[in-house]
Amino acid sequence: MTLPPMPTMAGNPSMRLAGGGAKRTVLITGVSRGLGKALALELAKRGHFIIGCARSQDKLNALQPELTSATAPPSENKHLLLNVDVSLNSSVEEFARAVMEKKGVPDIIVNSAGTINRNNKLWEVPAEEFDSVIDTNLKGTANVLRHFIPLMLEKKQGVIINMSSGWGRSGAAQVAPYCASKWAIEGLTGSVAKELPPGMAAVALNPGVIYTDMLQSCFGNSASLYQTPESWAPKAANMILNLTMADNGASLSV
Repeated sequence: MTLPPMPTMAGNPSMRLAGGGAKRTVLITGVSRGLGKALALELAKRGHFIIGCARSQDKLNALQPELTSATAPPSENKHLLLNVDVSLNSSVEEFARAVMEKKGVPDIIVNSAGTINRNNKLWEVPAEEFDSVIDTNLKGTANVLRHFIPLMLEKKQGVIINMSSGWGRSGAAQVAPYCASKWAIEGLTGSVAKELPPGMAAVALNPGVIYTDMLQSCFGNSASLYQTPESWAPKAANMILNLTMADNGASLSV
């Protein structure tokens, strides 16, 4: 799959990468840690523009110089990081306004923000913990789609990646709230894909089993046996950058 040059960039040599691909503006939620952070650094290293959001301002502050140094040539103004709680519709609404004002419509959106419940039988998971998983993983994704798809529709192009999971395609004991949220992401993505016009695509992406804080909460010390986000990111970036409208509605895996 080869993504054709974006029409607004094709005639501008300064907007081309050395490998011939177009520079993309990529919005990543949950950018301050785990897969979101690793993907942001990998894409910045390749010359793409990053718009990132997370709830922790301290982690965003720490990420900013990392993004700057990963970028070639180093630039402090190339990327935009904002404090956002995706589970709150009003926070995402404000985020969308800020993005339009400072960077314009993103070419790619990666809904990576996520959380997981502590290992427990469903009936022993506190209601507020169940709500937190659904609010972040499902409602957070829906909030981003609600406010950014209308902006992308005006360009009639753009790719949306909603992070799913192997547990969004199978069940597992002790993590029922998480499984429920990721099965919902699969259904949400498939339905939204049918609502998008030609030129756009929405896919559900299972990243695989990666050594993150969330995996460690489930697997304990054995989580370290799996690949790191840093080793995963180049493969994921290649896949994401090559998605086209032909992939609309697909459930894919890295």
